[in-house]
Amino acid sequence: MNMMVGELNASHLGVRGALPFRGAPIGRLGLRFDRREFENNGRLKITEIITLSPAAVSQKIKVGDYLLSVDKTKIGKNTNLNELLENKVGKRVEIEISSSAGGAKTNKVVLKPIGTRAEKNLLYRAWVEANRAYVERISGGKLGYVHLPNMGSSALAQLYIDLDVQNQKKQGVVVDIRNNNGGFVNPYVADIFSRRGYLTMHERGFWKVPARSALGQRSLERPTILITNQHSLSDAEDLTEGYRSLKIGKVVGEKTAGWIIFTWSPRLFDGTTFRLPRAKITDNNGQNMELNPRPVDVKSTRPIGETLTGKDSQLDVAVRELLRETGKI
Repeated sequence: MNMMVGELNASHLGVRGALPFRGAPIGRLGLRFDRREFENNGRLKITEIITLSPAAVSQKIKVGDYLLSVDKTKIGKNTNLNELLENKVGKRVEIEISSSAGGAKTNKVVLKPIGTRAEKNLLYRAWVEANRAYVERISGGKLGYVHLPNMGSSALAQLYIDLDVQNQKKQGVVVDIRNNNGGFVNPYVADIFSRRGYLTMHERGFWKVPARSALGQRSLERPTILITNQHSLSDAEDLTEGYRSLKIGKVVGEKTAGWIIFTWSPRLFDGTTFRLPRAKITDNNGQNMELNPRPVDVKSTRPIGETLTGKDSQLDVAVRELLRETGKI
């Protein structure tokens, strides 16, 4: 059925059956391992400890250590770590760690595994912090960075937190909505970036602060630049259009996906759900935004494999343009 409705080339149209049984939840320790070491020798050598994960919180595990056992089950070339951690989310798990492959000296560590979604969220925040550090480094500490993974209420709440940090000490902020899969909060986000200051408050004995922020209204009041790519879709495209129409700043990167239409999802008695178009979205010129990607002011496409080099050419372009706008280069 999805192949059939796909021929209509409508971005949000689809059908989904009742959710199947997904099996036992798998606990995650927050560890990543050397693939070659396991494939060649059947050993789990730790290459990364995810920030704020159970392994990181324990402060007893180091990169380069070997995971020897889980709840007294030894790790070998035929061991499936996921099987050992089935139904272990939030439960006590004892692992055995050694600094050497032979396990001459071992250390037992008790952890409480988290779920797959929680670990993915930690990996995402680590990616955001890495991008923030990258922008700070290449801008000489002048610019901040925020990323919106979607246009939902939780992403908006996190944006408020991130901007509170960036607002007070940076001269401008790079706003990244690459790979944003949409939602509904675009007007709230656009308001934050479009509002301009007109008063300053200076409490006796303290520092000067923008009046809007001091009085509780979310307002960045700093120059910004927006980064999009072909995977910025749905409500992220609404934000892009608002950003351009309101002349908040430049848009850098690639054109958006061209997938924007509002929908509803009626459900049949057997659990089948249909996602159906409900509201067409047009820009101020009357153009239907479905199948019409939002353009950019400065084009930049990341070469294939660039992620492995530690470089992000789209961030490089955004930082250069924003520094030029703020008169810092």
